[in-house]
Amino acid sequence: MTSRLPEWLRNWLHDLLPVLLVLAVLAVAWLLKRLLRRLLDEAGRRYQVPPAMVMMPRRLAGFVINVAALLLILQLLGVSGTVLWTAFTGFAAVGAVAFFAAWSVLSNLSCTLLILTPRPFRLYDRVEILENGEKPGLKGQVIDINLVFTTLREDGEAGTVLRVPNNLFFQRTIRRWPAGTPPAPADTGTGSRNAAPPA
Repeated sequence: MTSRLPEWLRNWLHDLLPVLLVLAVLAVAWLLKRLLRRLLDEAGRRYQVPPAMVMMPRRLAGFVINVAALLLILQLLGVSGTVLWTAFTGFAAVGAVAFFAAWSVLSNLSCTLLILTPRPFRLYDRVEILENGEKPGLKGQVIDINLVFTTLREDGEAGTVLRVPNNLFFQRTIRRWPAGTPPAPADTGTGSRNAAPPA
């Protein structure tokens, strides 16, 4: 049929056909998403499912349709499925390695947000991180809170400083004395050794 057309029109049609196919795929994907959305909303209303429970399947269906449409469009444009799969697995492997490498940093960042919002302790409070129940651990006055560490000034004349990773505060029990409150002497089971000898 196209052999009867002039050559300039055949070349133009040859270039236009992939664009028309891509537009058709996008239109079908859009229609499918609309149809699935209506079906899921109707099922949610009929069976009295909370809207929050309908949202997840709707998003999942939309994601699957979008990915399928993208793969089909790339295939129409001449991209091989093997090349796509190889690129995807390579990027996924690099992303997984980067995620695990940055896990401790990400954990500290998220714990910083938790320290600054619910505020289990504040600047200039005295805190003690208990190792196991009543076993004494790191102890001092909070003098700085940054994105990765909380800095504690230890009690005593030496004035040494401890830099504690923020995620440690959510893995251990914390004892806290508000600013201006002197810490009570901790009973660590060594009271008999530290007690003054009887007169």
